[in-house]
Amino acid sequence: MKSILLVFTGGTIGSKAEGGTINTSDLAGYKLLQLFAERHGDPASARFKTLQPLRILSENLHPKHWRQLIAAIEDEGLSGYDGVIVTHGTDTLAFSAAVLGLYFNRLNIPMLLVSSDLPLDNPDANGLPNFLTAVEFIRQIPQGGVFVSYKNPGQIQQIHLATRLASCLQLGSDFISVQNKPFMHFEGGCFRRLHALPELSQPVSLKADFSARILLIRPYPGLDYSQFSLDGVDAVLHDLYHSGTACASAVWGENHNLVEFIKRCRQRNLKIYLAPAIKSDSVYGSTRELLAAGAEMIWNLSLEAAYAKLLLAYGNFDDPQAINRFLAQDNAWEHV
Repeated sequence: MKSILLVFTGGTIGSKAEGGTINTSDLAGYKLLQLFAERHGDPASARFKTLQPLRILSENLHPKHWRQLIAAIEDEGLSGYDGVIVTHGTDTLAFSAAVLGLYFNRLNIPMLLVSSDLPLDNPDANGLPNFLTAVEFIRQIPQGGVFVSYKNPGQIQQIHLATRLASCLQLGSDFISVQNKPFMHFEGGCFRRLHALPELSQPVSLKADFSARILLIRPYPGLDYSQFSLDGVDAVLHDLYHSGTACASAVWGENHNLVEFIKRCRQRNLKIYLAPAIKSDSVYGSTRELLAAGAEMIWNLSLEAAYAKLLLAYGNFDDPQAINRFLAQDNAWEHV
């Protein structure tokens, strides 16, 4: 029998639909255990200890919630468990997955995040299959680390590396790993590994401290940088279009030119980071202009992992060299 720590945080998987409104419920999370007992072929194969440190819809998530969640998990003392399952809402799933993956970067048991596209009372919800797969992963796979179990409608059940999960696709409920490369498929009761995991750098001991002074900016045509105040900001993370680019043209004036905004940041001694982008021999001219102006690229990371990494870097380290080392090294397969 496997001993599993089951941590409820709310989200759709911990909600009920009543009167046309979906909201969290005290009892909805435990519906999962009822369904597990009814649907699993061998429910006695797992013993659960439950915690509920949070009960929120995940769109209301704040980094302070991550501190609560991590503290609740660590207070349990994980040495007595074979695995951990964290239920979570879908809206901010990729961000929490990246945070937990990076924070628990040398976990020697599996931790899996599990979500549902619909409340569990809905027969079309994928929450139960995601949960059952997470339990089977803990039963079958002796792999430490943080993962996400998720089944897109009409597709094979997938296991994602937590630090490589992208946010949900628009106007749907599908999740993919960046570059559409999940870690495993699960079908017919068997897991199939899709790629090997490289050796990681030395473990990094972190505190659950997250900077509240990282400004995240996302590009769109006509973006006006004069609207952003840099007061109280320690660093900027600028999202990029899929080709690793953002506007570097001076045609529309300096307020619409990222190159000029980079100069403005540097005048205030603020670092501005760019992500996501694939490192290669050939990059667009606009990307070279951004780098020449002084921006720093966080190569090969998803936006969610880059944001999580910056929050932890600036929350844990004061020394610029320590921040740079942490950002550059592969701590939890975020660079795979």
